[in-house]
Amino acid sequence: MDREELLGIARHERDALGRTMQYTPPEAWEKPSGLGEWRNRDIVGHLAAAEVIAAGVLVAEAPAELEEFLKSQEGKNPTLDGFNDFAVKRRAEASFRQVVAEWGNAADLFLSRASLISEEDWAKRRVPWVTGEIPVRFLVQSRVAEWWMHGEDIRAGASLEPRLEHWPIYALNDLAVRALPWALGLAGLSFRGRSVRITLEGAGGGDWHYGLAPKEIPAPKHKPDATIGGRAHAFALVAARRVPADDFIESGHLVLGGDEDLALTVLRNIRVFG
Repeated sequence: MDREELLGIARHERDALGRTMQYTPPEAWEKPSGLGEWRNRDIVGHLAAAEVIAAGVLVAEAPAELEEFLKSQEGKNPTLDGFNDFAVKRRAEASFRQVVAEWGNAADLFLSRASLISEEDWAKRRVPWVTGEIPVRFLVQSRVAEWWMHGEDIRAGASLEPRLEHWPIYALNDLAVRALPWALGLAGLSFRGRSVRITLEGAGGGDWHYGLAPKEIPAPKHKPDATIGGRAHAFALVAARRVPADDFIESGHLVLGGDEDLALTVLRNIRVFG
């Protein structure tokens, strides 16, 4: 995805999530979301906090809410989950209209600032994020992925049909594949010199041959050590940690090949969010 294409996809996905919020029945917002102790409305509070930070890092603004959280954690070990809960609780008693407006305004500001990034910076610039510094283009892609996935969380909590659209699901799957060396490293795993080929069908589908160690690119004629195939939507739910990999393998929605133990390890450890 080039700069113009990804920015267009991001604009579309921001609007799509806005429509999901618009069409969600009012009584659904106070119901449990399926994400821990969060209500459906708390998902929007989480997104609002993330968007404020994302818009800030594009112009090197210090995220005030994050700094406040770190001060509250003096003597403790701050975690991403801890910040997410902190941000949600801050918005728990605010009017829902206020929380939605905060998210929408911050998302629009993020997209406006992202559109001003030059072609050169798009290719080279890195910004601080929850998993460390990342290329700015991946920050935009990660917002698309999170907007789609949390939109699905909201739709599930409101008993709405899933929204199967190619580009946001592709953005999530592509980012998850690119993050494989990082995700495996989090689990203390290293597979130097080995690679996986992932071929997905349906909305969000694509074909990737990717190295499993940082900065390793398989040679054009290198045969992948493991293969993963199947439905792109199922793969996205696994990468977002919404459904265990084994469930989709058992159902046949995802199929392993080559070194099946390696393929299973990849699927069990893949993740797209920090």
